[in-house]
Amino acid sequence: MASENFFEQYGKISKEGIEDLNKKLNPNKIKKGDQLLSYGQICKEIFFVTKGCLRLYYISDGVEITVWFSFEGNSAIELSSFLSGEPTEYFIEAIEDSEYLSLSKSELLKLYVAYPELESIVRRFWEDVILNILQRFTALQKDSAEDRYISLINQSNYLQRVPQKYLASYIGVTPTSLSRIKRNLK
Repeated sequence: MASENFFEQYGKISKEGIEDLNKKLNPNKIKKGDQLLSYGQICKEIFFVTKGCLRLYYISDGVEITVWFSFEGNSAIELSSFLSGEPTEYFIEAIEDSEYLSLSKSELLKLYVAYPELESIVRRFWEDVILNILQRFTALQKDSAEDRYISLINQSNYLQRVPQKYLASYIGVTPTSLSRIKRNLK
């Protein structure tokens, strides 16, 4: 199951732990354009994408700014709201018809008590999320828009499945600028 592969990339969990975890996961579907999380809500769940693609974004001066994409085998979460219990300033939206498994924070905390190794595994996951956020922040500050686009070329899911307007906001440019970058690279 997707959850087993996801968690075991961060550490070993007992067979009983995986079985209990799988019982707590709720399968869901979402249509393209629908939202899992909206501005002002509290993120109370972590999502595991089994099919499709989700994106996290916020709105600044009426413009959507994409922060990340989650494809099959990845998690989707608004970490700040999930950890703090505070309302979010972000949205999580399906950019394709998608399927996912959800795990509530309250169930996750119960699993920590029953399976202490899971807490360690999830801590490594949070560390990975934080490192990815820092790398992304650094790239946005340091790398040119062309360099950021070139790094996406190696990730075929992005180019094949994500609309150009979302790719543009992800690398911090307008769709017109992204078209110019693509033209200049040919």
